[in-house]
Amino acid sequence: MSKRLAHILLMLAILAFSHPVFAGGITPIQEINAAPANFDGREVKLQGIPKNPTRLPLVNLKSYVLEDSSGEITVLTEFDLPKMNEEITIRAKVKSLAIVKGEAVGLTVTELERYESVQKL
Repeated sequence: MSKRLAHILLMLAILAFSHPVFAGGITPIQEINAAPANFDGREVKLQGIPKNPTRLPLVNLKSYVLEDSSGEITVLTEFDLPKMNEEITIRAKVKSLAIVKGEAVGLTVTELERYESVQKL
């Protein structure tokens, strides 16, 4: 194997593992909380248990906290609030109001799609 091919394979491996994504493309919430600037502008798939719903009808704001085994994060949504304490999977967009010296400020996670859970018989 040539040195160039080995170098290319090494770079591909680094890219593949630079943002940990677990089975089924699920991103652990802790990964976003630990380095939000790395996820700015990216879509992620999250899975967890929703809790602490908030609805402010005057400004049409709905949110909930999504918790997985690694942490929790607040999710904004335009959909109906999910059933609390029942696991859900969502596709969401991560954005930061600003990034100052590599640190994200004003992190928002906006739900784009909610996947139906498969009921086990």
